Amino acid sequence: MLRLDDLTVFVRTADEGSLSAAARAMEISPALASAALKRLEGELGLRLIARTTRSLRLTDEGERYLVHAREALRLLKEGHDTLMQAKDVPGGTLKIAMPSDLGRNILLYWLDKFQAQYPGVHYQISVSDRQADMYRQPVDLAIRYGKQEDSSLIAMPIAPDNRRVLVASPDYIRKHGRPASLEELQRHNCLCYALDDVIHNNWTFYPPGRKGPVTLAVRGNRCADDADLVRRWAVAGLGIAYKSKMDLSDDLRSGRLHVLLPDIVGEATPLHLVCMHRSQVTPTVLQLRDFLRAQYEQM
Repeated sequence: MLRLDDLTVFVRTADEGSLSAAARAMEISPALASAALKRLEGELGLRLIARTTRSLRLTDEGERYLVHAREALRLLKEGHDTLMQAKDVPGGTLKIAMPSDLGRNILLYWLDKFQAQYPGVHYQISVSDRQADMYRQPVDLAIRYGKQEDSSLIAMPIAPDNRRVLVASPDYIRKHGRPASLEELQRHNCLCYALDDVIHNNWTFYPPGRKGPVTLAVRGNRCADDADLVRRWAVAGLGIAYKSKMDLSDDLRSGRLHVLLPDIVGEATPLHLVCMHRSQVTPTVLQLRDFLRAQYEQM
């Protein structure tokens, strides 16, 4: 089988007019260069170079073969350069799992912008509040909230400082008033989220001046396993929600929802782009991570 290095030695020797000069240019020993030429001639069954102690010249077969060797090396370099350039331009199919509220109302818009910028990127999207099993489901990437417990996964931060906030609509506030303290939450209708039959009605906060967190058991007349539905209930004036600020960004900006008790810090809900193996952290994935992070920083 022909070797690329052997072809390179042959072409370089023809260019330099000397085997030793070719070896110096390629930073190999003359013995290695000589062995490469002998190996190439052996594979072809032809004598390409006539060598004496003082001179070197191409044989007739060598002259004819040199044309093809140059073209082969040129095509290989062109193919390599094309692949290297393609690595810098995002493309290919990304199979992405994302949470419902953030996915439908924020991330899909951001992904549209990314695809408009890089039309070679294709998506297969899964939207659910249940965490995708990346080892069993056809998912390359997951966009997830919270601290990532599985240390075998690669978690790339998108929104490391994102937190939960308490919110209610102007209509709810007009009818029921604003809670003046965390303790007053217990007399308000709190909209709860459920996952895997577990109702998340213990809300944790970090009030200023206290050494540790404060967790309150809240109550309400509505609970859903879809975070988007909980947000919609809050916008409709049906209660108070405690959600990721990212999920609520458009509602807060438009005035559909107002932050309650803004001086009290909510739970941290960092957002990550997650994949299983470092081999999946391709230039396209890194470009997507940087793009999503930039979109978050502009919120």
